[in-house]
Amino acid sequence: MEINFAHHQSAHCENGVVSNLMKHNGFSVSEPMVFGIGSGLLFCYIPLLKVNHAPVITYRALPGHIFKKFAKRTGVKMKREKFSNPKEAKARLDENLEKNNPVGLQVGVYNLLYFPDEYRFHFNAHNMVVYGKKDNRYLISDPVMEDVTSLSEKELEKVRFAKGAFAPKGHMYYPIAFPEKLEFEKAIVQGIKDTCKAMLAPVSFVGVKGIHKIAGLIRKWPKQKGIKTANHYLGQVVRMQEEIGTGGGGFRYIYAAFLQESGKLLENKKLIELSKEMTEIGDLWRDFALEASRIYKNRSAQTDSYNKVADQLDHIADLEKVFFKKLKKAI
Repeated sequence: MEINFAHHQSAHCENGVVSNLMKHNGFSVSEPMVFGIGSGLLFCYIPLLKVNHAPVITYRALPGHIFKKFAKRTGVKMKREKFSNPKEAKARLDENLEKNNPVGLQVGVYNLLYFPDEYRFHFNAHNMVVYGKKDNRYLISDPVMEDVTSLSEKELEKVRFAKGAFAPKGHMYYPIAFPEKLEFEKAIVQGIKDTCKAMLAPVSFVGVKGIHKIAGLIRKWPKQKGIKTANHYLGQVVRMQEEIGTGGGGFRYIYAAFLQESGKLLENKKLIELSKEMTEIGDLWRDFALEASRIYKNRSAQTDSYNKVADQLDHIADLEKVFFKKLKKAI
């Protein structure tokens, strides 16, 4: 069983999977367009949920939400399934492959053998496409990798049923019906409005308020938690921003590309201007990550270094508050 599936590399796994599945079915949709229509951009602090012994900081919507919202807004019907029984999950996957239907999977990265060791940690919100099976090995198109690869039946089962936060539970998803034409215009506006609402939410742990919240915690962590734990937590903030397939700057560069593409499609010059502004904000996120990494790698020569990176975050939050208010008016 081998489906004629074209592999395209992307910055982020879920966007890449959706974009590749859409291209396979005859619809040319870019990764930034999937991300923007699916309202993928977010900032959220989830203190009760721990990954790698540190509170979760996410710069994107929860796993599966990008595909779900993209599909709903563009009129694509999709099927999502989770399983408690690995044998049942395997049978459903094989059944789809026999029907020449490539399938998106949510998996854990810790046991993904083709990942470099430094990227293999307990994170269960990774996405890939399975497009066939040959010699008892599943053929894998992982959009963050340059080339296709494969996993044995046992290896795939292990990552599909990884334990911990965001446990995949064999989660698989795939489109089953499409409109004659994708209506991007309305979908773009819906996606932007949803993102603005989330980023401007009046909740202390979401959006710009969430960024201010983390800035405040960074100031307190050294005394409250000790330097070792403070550095570990700060490293988590940066890792989720720069290393989890975000395209850099906590997905801000991908979102800027979405605004540029949307501005041209909608003939909206304001969106193109805001795209440039978002790129500049992404640069500030990168600057923060650089300074923060110097702290947790014990290379910072600055005194009062935790307060200074917290100041950077407060400044970014202020800029994003203004930005998303302007974006809301632009559409």
